[in-house]
Amino acid sequence: MSKKPADPPKAYRNRKFLDSFDARPLRILAEYQEPQSRFEEAEVSDTIVFMGSARLLPLDEAERRMAKAKQSGEDIEAAEMGLAMARYYEDARELARRLTEWSKTLEGNRRRFVVCTGGGPGVMEAANRGASEARGLNVGLGISLPKEAHGNPYITHNLSFDFHYFFMRKFWFIYLAKAIVFFPGGFGTLDELFETLTLVQTGKLKKSCPWCSTAPTTGTAS
Repeated sequence: MSKKPADPPKAYRNRKFLDSFDARPLRILAEYQEPQSRFEEAEVSDTIVFMGSARLLPLDEAERRMAKAKQSGEDIEAAEMGLAMARYYEDARELARRLTEWSKTLEGNRRRFVVCTGGGPGVMEAANRGASEARGLNVGLGISLPKEAHGNPYITHNLSFDFHYFFMRKFWFIYLAKAIVFFPGGFGTLDELFETLTLVQTGKLKKSCPWCSTAPTTGTAS
């Protein structure tokens, strides 16, 4: 007795098709629609975005590495730089904590001025950490990269994202932002800074969006 042939897969469950060139518009649309659905479910109305280097260390870790370098006599210069730059990690952490505490006092059911980062280590981790310490929601807009770690442990679970397309990630950075804070960083931070400036210059970003920079960007990779 012959077996009944298997049912063909539904198009929206066909992994081979969804990963194909032809389905690229669907993947792009998913990176718009799926975050929008999650933001609405969490009642997030707008964000304050933190951008900066992924290489910065918390002060205690920088001090530990400095002590180890002095003991071994190796990598002292790098440890000194790490210790000097750790202040920006702590600044981002403290600012995110204060902003989150303030935002929780606002009236209304919607969550306003939610801390948002790129979801990685360094300045991003610091901001997510500060918001978490204030017991507030925070967002991590991560990106899949070959040699980079995924989301830091301080991101609110249901607001941790892993984008494939840089331009869709950048869209969500800007679309919800009510303010942007730039910390020292490298090429990635400069890219985000100048793209935002370009949107302002060309009139594509019409909303009022205050921003500040804590220091000039450095050559450190972001």
